[in-house]
Amino acid sequence: MSSDSHPSRSPAYEGGLTDIQGIRVGHAVDPRRPTGVTVVLPEREVMAGVDIRGSAPGTRETALLDPVRSVKRIHAVVLSGGSAFGLDAASGVVRYLEERGVGYQTPVARVPIVPSAILFDLALGDASVRPGPELGRRACRNAAAGPVPEGNAGAGAGATVGKILGHEHAMKGGVGSAAIRTGPLVVAALVAVNAVGDVIDPETGRILAGARGAGGRGFADTMAVLKERGLPKRRSAEDENTTLGVVATNAEFDKASLTKIAQMAHDGLARTILPVHMPSDGDTVFALSTESVQGPELGLVGALAAQVTARAVVRAVLHAEPLPGYPCASDYL
Repeated sequence: MSSDSHPSRSPAYEGGLTDIQGIRVGHAVDPRRPTGVTVVLPEREVMAGVDIRGSAPGTRETALLDPVRSVKRIHAVVLSGGSAFGLDAASGVVRYLEERGVGYQTPVARVPIVPSAILFDLALGDASVRPGPELGRRACRNAAAGPVPEGNAGAGAGATVGKILGHEHAMKGGVGSAAIRTGPLVVAALVAVNAVGDVIDPETGRILAGARGAGGRGFADTMAVLKERGLPKRRSAEDENTTLGVVATNAEFDKASLTKIAQMAHDGLARTILPVHMPSDGDTVFALSTESVQGPELGLVGALAAQVTARAVVRAVLHAEPLPGYPCASDYL
């Protein structure tokens, strides 16, 4: 993490989710307002787990990832803006895969299994504009194995952070990705950061992006605001959150182990977002395995998942670009 301890305006690429051979990532953004879709598209079905820590999630097909469920592998993961309306984007991904003969074989058809999760970005622009099936299909068409675009891409297009004092004090969030290699083992993460809390550098405690102080000068420090005032009494930007993540590894694990890896990856959110996992958040992390490397210990991979998730969160705000009314981290460096 040392490269992010003293962040520059354009931090060097640290790898990303596509460092896992056989995984592609595609983004699509609606040109009418800042909202979008990110699809994680494996070249073949992969084992998966999930862990949901927020109390207000918006998800699809996550029940199938419970270790006691019969379906073991999935065909894509979708992260979308648009709140619950954005779950429609997954239908486009399902159709895209079906047309290519990808899916769980039943006696009469192949059924693509596409777990999905959404974040709330309806406050930016016309709230009637939401990601739908066509944007999901476009994200699939854009999927590639090269460097993962970060910042205002895909599901990060309308992501914001530091909303405890309302949107007038918030800053731009976004999508970040990173990877860690140790020998043949690769652990990687992609995170769409859309938090009520501040994003901090986990090594220094420095706020990188968050609630801005009076007149836009400096940071208000969300934890200090909470201690002094508590949560807002009215429904506000405090309700408009959710950070979504996908961690992946080439190590072979079953669904139960991947669920544990997803749990441990949430530690990366807790190290970089203060506060996180709030009652109005829908924080969700998926974990995928391409099952190509045998031998790595579960505890090691889980610990690396937390570390790489933290890196991805930091990169999301460092690569974010400003929108009208929402400055970005590089404006404050």
